[in-house]
Amino acid sequence: MFLAQEIIRKKRNGEALSQAEIQFFVDGITNNSVSEGQIAALGMAVYFNDMNMDERIALTSAMRDSGTVLNWDSLKVHGPIIDKHSTGGVGDVISLMLGPMAAACGGYVPMISGRGLGHTGGTLDKFDAIPGYQTEPDSELFRKVVKDAGVAIIGQTGDLVPADKRFYSIRDNTATVESISLITASILSKKLAAGLDALAMDVKVGSGAFMPTYEASEELAKSITAVANGAGTKTTALLTDMNQVLASCAGNALEVKEAIQFLTGEYRNPRLYEVTMGLCAEMLQLGGLAKDETEARNKLNMVLDNGLAAEKFAKMVSGLGGPTDFVEAYDKYLPKAGIIKPVYADKAGFVNQMDTRELGLSVVTLGGGRRKPGDALDYSVGLSDVAALGSQVNADKPIAVIHAQTQGAFEEAEQAVKAAIIIADTAPEATPEIYRYIRHGDC
Repeated sequence: MFLAQEIIRKKRNGEALSQAEIQFFVDGITNNSVSEGQIAALGMAVYFNDMNMDERIALTSAMRDSGTVLNWDSLKVHGPIIDKHSTGGVGDVISLMLGPMAAACGGYVPMISGRGLGHTGGTLDKFDAIPGYQTEPDSELFRKVVKDAGVAIIGQTGDLVPADKRFYSIRDNTATVESISLITASILSKKLAAGLDALAMDVKVGSGAFMPTYEASEELAKSITAVANGAGTKTTALLTDMNQVLASCAGNALEVKEAIQFLTGEYRNPRLYEVTMGLCAEMLQLGGLAKDETEARNKLNMVLDNGLAAEKFAKMVSGLGGPTDFVEAYDKYLPKAGIIKPVYADKAGFVNQMDTRELGLSVVTLGGGRRKPGDALDYSVGLSDVAALGSQVNADKPIAVIHAQTQGAFEEAEQAVKAAIIIADTAPEATPEIYRYIRHGDC
C-alpha cells in the first residue's frame, strides 16, 4: 500500500518512481482517491525533476489502461491498425488525406482526434464543417465505419483515458503543461488506447509549432518514439517544418475543400504533399504494407491517381452521417464567408519570413477558432491562397485571401496578416519540409 504524499515527496526529491508507485497514483487520479492538490504537486515535481524513460513508459501505460483500450480482433480485419498524430499546426489538414490514403493501401485507421487549441486548428473542427458528420459516434458505429471504409476520424470518447482528462485539466491550471515527460504521456496514452499496431508521429518545428525551439521539438520526438516503442507500439517520429502555413489555407471549411482537391488531384500543394507522403509512407512501412519508402510512395501515388483514396474518404463521410455525394459536390455543402477579399503587401518583393502562430491566431480572431472552451465556431472563415515562403508578391499577386463575415473583421485580419508576413528584396534560403526521421534506436 502506497501513500500519495510519499510518492510526491520521492519525486520532489528527484528520485525515480517505481512502476507500482506510478500505477497507484494513476489509479488514484482515475477513481478520485488522489486529490487535485496532490495531482498538482506531482505535476510540479515532475516539471522540475523530470522522469527517466522507464518512468515515462510506466506513466503512459498506466494512463492508457485507465479506461477502455480498444481491441480490433473481433472485426477480423486483414491489415494492420495504424495511425498518425500531429503536435498541431496551422493549415495542417494532413489527417483528412492520410487516413483514406493509408486505408486504400490496406491499413485500418481508427483516428481519434482533437479540437483546435490556441493558434492551432483541430481535425474535429474541420469535420464539423461537413453537414451531418458525427464526430462523436457510439463505439458500434465507429467500429463499423473502420471495418467498412478502413478509416474513421472521430473525437475522444468518454471511456478512453479518463486519467489524462483529469490530469491535463489540472496541469493546464497549474502551469505544468510544458513538461516533455507529461506531454509524452498525455499524447501517447490517448493514441495507444486506440489499440494501434503502429504510429507515425508528426512533431512540428518553427514559428507555428507547439514547442518553442528545434531542440525542444527534437527532444519531444525522441521521447515519444522511445516511450511508444517501449510500451509496445512501433513508432517513428518525423520533425516537420511549421515556419509557414502547411496547406495553401487555414480555416475549417477551407481546409476540407483543399483536402478533397488533394485527394481528387484537382490541386496538391507541394509542401503538403511532401509531408503527407512522408508520414503515410512511414505508416505503411511500420505496418508491414510496404518493404521500403519507394514501394510505399508508389502505392500511395497509385491510390491517389486511381481515385481509391478519395473513395475511402467519401465512404467514411457517408458512413458517419455526412452527404453521400460530398466529394463530388463539396462546394454545395461547405459554408462560405460573406466577405472574400485579397490582402496585398505594402511593397513588391519576396515572402521572406512568416509568423505562422500569428496567422493561426488571425483565424481564431475571425471566428474560426476558440478564445475559450465551448466557443461556437464559424466554419466558413479563414485564409486561403496564402503565399509560400520565397514566392513573389506585388500589386497583382496578394499575400493571402481573407474570408470574413464583416468588413471590421476583414480589416482586423488584414492588419494581422500584413504584420505576420515579412516581404524583402530577396527570397529566404529554402528549408526542408521534413528535417529528420527519429526511429526506434535513434533515441
